[in-house]
Amino acid sequence: MNGVLGLEAAMEAEIVGSLTQFGVAGLVCWMWLSERRASAERERQITESHTKLIRQDDEHRVLIEVVRENTKALASLEAGQRGLVSAIDRLGNRQGLNQA
Repeated sequence: MNGVLGLEAAMEAEIVGSLTQFGVAGLVCWMWLSERRASAERERQITESHTKLIRQDDEHRVLIEVVRENTKALASLEAGQRGLVSAIDRLGNRQGLNQA
């Protein structure tokens, strides 16, 4: 990373040196170019953040759907277990009546 930053600093120093021969107009041009470069970087960061948010939104939707399906499965399991308990109770009552 330091190599890239050093290269950028050297390029900027070279650009500043080249532009100073043009006086104030060169300085204004350099400032405009610097602002455009910074603006492009901000735009790239915003685009990356937006892409990440969209991806997270999709992941959250999938997670919510999994939770819904698991809730349905647990409710179905509970209903089955209640049915088994009820059947066992009825069976126990019948056997109690037959023995009496």
